[in-house]
Amino acid sequence: MNPDIAGVYSGVCTVVDAGSGGSHTFGGMTRYVISQAKTRVLCMVHIGRTGLAFTPELRSRDDIDLPATIAAIQGHQPHVLGVKVRLVGPGVRDMGAEVVRLAKQATAETATRLMVHIGDPDSMVSPDTTRQMLGMMERGDIVTHFFTGNTGNVLDANSRVFPEVREALDRGVTLDAAHGRFNFTFDAAQRILQQGYRPHCISTDNTVPGRHTLVGSLTEIMSKFLALGFSVEDVVRMTTVNPAKAIGMEDRLGALAAGREADISVLKVVDGRFLFRDSRGGTIMGDKAIVPVLTVRAGVPMPLEFGPRSMGWLPDSASG
Repeated sequence: MNPDIAGVYSGVCTVVDAGSGGSHTFGGMTRYVISQAKTRVLCMVHIGRTGLAFTPELRSRDDIDLPATIAAIQGHQPHVLGVKVRLVGPGVRDMGAEVVRLAKQATAETATRLMVHIGDPDSMVSPDTTRQMLGMMERGDIVTHFFTGNTGNVLDANSRVFPEVREALDRGVTLDAAHGRFNFTFDAAQRILQQGYRPHCISTDNTVPGRHTLVGSLTEIMSKFLALGFSVEDVVRMTTVNPAKAIGMEDRLGALAAGREADISVLKVVDGRFLFRDSRGGTIMGDKAIVPVLTVRAGVPMPLEFGPRSMGWLPDSASG
């Protein structure tokens, strides 16, 4: 989707594209997307050579061009943060954690980070692959879709969080709760939260269809976390300071400070009765919603879009 629709026109100054482009297609990201956007756009290079131009993006080892991935990371600085792997599909089913090892080789040679998507809606990938992946993650790496209910999530057969999650946290791995259309359930979220695990970051995994169906906007996902019991202070921290730290840019982004670029998101908390849905049709109620009021990007005020819902930025009303 247009990064400005997810970005400055939605109250967001910086977006991270999580693997749309692979080593053979990434030139298009810098030429046609990043250069045209008013929003600051940072990216992960997909380990699959064509990125998400085709899916499944990993059908076999032949879909990974490791030298080209390394060259893409090195050749497109400062826009690239690291490598993205999705633990989904037939290629990961057949290669298992070898996909992660190859991606880690690319990040090691470029001094960047790895972001791994967990949760396979088609149930092709073994849960053991997730556990093996967690054992390979290091400080600065990111596990995304932490609240997925799909196969390959972080819960064992007894709904206990894998011990490898605690070990990864102790090593400095970041947990991201990217929502998306298929990888967020209230049941998984509540089971994980009850065991004392909380994600560091809130993100959307937004797409064109996601914007007009389940995801909406970043502020709507923030509202969903309020309904899960997080405070306003929590969700602001999880969308500003924590993500900036997760990508190693806390000295530039995520806070207002003298000498920094004036990136400002003005938000409003609205009282009401709101209905929130997850990827499997589950629902919860909330009495607060966060909506954008103004975006200032590098000191320049930006106009907001109307919003993705019938009430603009407000989530669906519980009364219909």
